[in-house]
Amino acid sequence: MASDQPVVVNEDGNKRPATSAAVEAGHDAHVGYENERIEQVYRKLDRRIIPAFWILYFLCSAIRSNIGLAQTMNADVGHDLTTVLSLSPKDVSTALALFYVAYVVFDCPSNLVMSKLGPRVWMARIVFAVGLIGTCFAAVKAAWSLNLLRFLLGTVIAGMWPGMSYYLTLFYPPSRTGKRIGQYYTAAQVSAAAVGLVSAGFQLMDGRGGLVGFQWMFLIYGLLAIVLGFTLLWWLPDRPLPPGQKRENKGLSKWLPSTPEALTGEDAAVHYEELKRVYYPRPWTLRDLGYVLIDWRLWPLTMMYFGVVGVGIGTQLYGTVIISGINPNFTGVQLSLLFAPIWIMDLIAILLVTPISDRFHRLRPFFFSCAVCIQIAGLLTTTFAPSSVPWARYGGLLMIGFGLGPTVPICMTWTNEIFQKRHGEVGVAAAAALVSGLGNLGSIMTTYALYTGWPEDAVKGPRQYRKSNLVMIGILCISILSSVVMFVALKIAGNQPSHKIRSNSSSSTDASDEFEDGAARRELEQRGFGRMWWSKRA
Repeated sequence: MASDQPVVVNEDGNKRPATSAAVEAGHDAHVGYENERIEQVYRKLDRRIIPAFWILYFLCSAIRSNIGLAQTMNADVGHDLTTVLSLSPKDVSTALALFYVAYVVFDCPSNLVMSKLGPRVWMARIVFAVGLIGTCFAAVKAAWSLNLLRFLLGTVIAGMWPGMSYYLTLFYPPSRTGKRIGQYYTAAQVSAAAVGLVSAGFQLMDGRGGLVGFQWMFLIYGLLAIVLGFTLLWWLPDRPLPPGQKRENKGLSKWLPSTPEALTGEDAAVHYEELKRVYYPRPWTLRDLGYVLIDWRLWPLTMMYFGVVGVGIGTQLYGTVIISGINPNFTGVQLSLLFAPIWIMDLIAILLVTPISDRFHRLRPFFFSCAVCIQIAGLLTTTFAPSSVPWARYGGLLMIGFGLGPTVPICMTWTNEIFQKRHGEVGVAAAAALVSGLGNLGSIMTTYALYTGWPEDAVKGPRQYRKSNLVMIGILCISILSSVVMFVALKIAGNQPSHKIRSNSSSSTDASDEFEDGAARRELEQRGFGRMWWSKRA
């Protein structure tokens, strides 16, 4: 068993037991801990943060995407969303796209507010508001009210996904966030699968209490999210504080419940030595934000995200529509059941690939591009497999799901790695939001312009949606090209801390000293497969 005793790491790399004075000196002494002790601290953080993130993302994803299922629920008796509200295909596409319009506009401002006010309160606010708007969907009566609620939903949920990514950087180094993002990102996949399965049950509630099946679905998911929003105030920890510093409850926070610290005692000391960069955030100004906005590194990452999230949202919202095009004889319940395995494949890929991408973090663009190639292969299969073999075309959708899984977590993690080192905390908050927000222009395109929103492509026949599928292949090629450009450009230009960070650095030698905590020293070498679960000794 590894020792829990801290050690001092000399300049030549040799270790010796740390004296009490050395431990108390904190950042003045080069104190390190055995790897197993550090892993214990991260596992404790995992138990506190990841389950809460998983649940909130599950519910918010369900509320965001269940409009896709509502289009086919109880369609055989005319109680689907389209029939009840007398919607045209263009009305549905407009409602779907308006969500992402609001999301793009408010994503970055929301994340910047979170970095100022504190992530715990802002995250709870997001979940509560999403639940409140979600329940209102049960009362929609016409296209205008559906459009209004979709826009409001995009407004209140903006900042959630990049905010979760930013929140992780307050407790983990970037080389460890890919696995964690992947872990709670599985909630979206489980949500897509579970919502599809559970919608079969909601369809059996059709007509009870004067509500049709999709209205029951909106109402119940919304109420659950409202309860969760309040609960998060008592559970999510605030950002960690340096040893000896007391948390001040002032302003709005003095009226809100306090939560226990994420780490205490020796665990807190280990984490402080491991990740000192998060304990001393530099206050940022609009000028600092401007340095982030003009950084060319934003745009390849945004285009990477543009392609994969566009295909992901298109598949999520139109999955049952595509399956129905493969075999028009499927009932609403059958479509719901066939929709779920796509996201099970997505989940499997996340759990397999994201931990490995953390251990080989310098090869993230390779993992990203390989996953995108699997999506392209799946779209080609769905499009060109013989219509006489419908299950082969359905198999293409399973390939799309598998390829989608790791791409978004890898893209967000790479964004964190690049911008935390280059611009500090404001870099993470702004870049994560901009990549996510602007990248979701791909979602606007796939929800508004493709599939049922593209009349020429919705004509019944064996090659229905061929053009839409080919457009999605095209934007995936843009994602691959952008990852290659980013990888090569970083090799040429590097990723040193920006001029602004250098000028504000308190170090008289090298601005990068700010990042030389325990995690940064270990990130100089990739962890590889040496300590994966299959190589651990009893």
